[in-house]
Amino acid sequence: MLTVLETDAPWYQFALDDIRPMLGVLLAATLSLIIGLEREYYAKAAGMRTYMLVGMGAALFTVIGKLGFEDVGGTDGGRIAAQVVSGIGFLGAGLIFVRRDAVRGLTTAAGIWFVAAIGMAAGAGLYLISLCSSLLYLLAMFGLRPLSVRMPHARATSQTYTIRYADGRGALRDIVETFAKGGVKVADLRILGKEGTGDAKIHVVSITGEASISSLNMIDDDLRELPAVISVIQSVTGTASIHHNED
Repeated sequence: MLTVLETDAPWYQFALDDIRPMLGVLLAATLSLIIGLEREYYAKAAGMRTYMLVGMGAALFTVIGKLGFEDVGGTDGGRIAAQVVSGIGFLGAGLIFVRRDAVRGLTTAAGIWFVAAIGMAAGAGLYLISLCSSLLYLLAMFGLRPLSVRMPHARATSQTYTIRYADGRGALRDIVETFAKGGVKVADLRILGKEGTGDAKIHVVSITGEASISSLNMIDDDLRELPAVISVIQSVTGTASIHHNED
């Protein structure tokens, strides 16, 4: 014998109950993707896909904690959201590393932590808060960057790099772009000459960069990773008060 459940709710109410949580997950995915575009643009370790997955996952866990255990009495769904925060801490820690006493990945790790909060807010149905918070993130990352460029830094130094690179690969352009992306100001550039003959020519250039010591150390490693660069020799030339981009 079939039992018919009587309810005053219209037939479409059950569909809406499933659609509303999904809207939160979709909003979290969209906002996380937009935030990830900024990290992808600057070629950081975590980009669009990572940010989008973190945001969606945080939103989904929040929905599960909020609605998944409604039929279980005495269950605190907020515990699941609390575990999301703890888990994101481990994920963010994996993005931070130290190289030559310079810490890298802090901004990316903070972005992962932030996008998880955006996902949790969207999953909890706080759509306006998640949207406004995402706009504030973009304002901080794009709006404050020009200010950072113009801000003087007290601890800075100038360093000269003697770079040998292979001919015909557009290496000089890549070298200058590496300095710019690393927030190092090119104070002087000199072509010292060529070595070898024919297709085996090797160019030698001297570039003086001005930045903080940590930025200069990172630039040295970045230069050595360029395909056409054969060798890099660096020497400290003095100190200065300069302006440079943040990491």
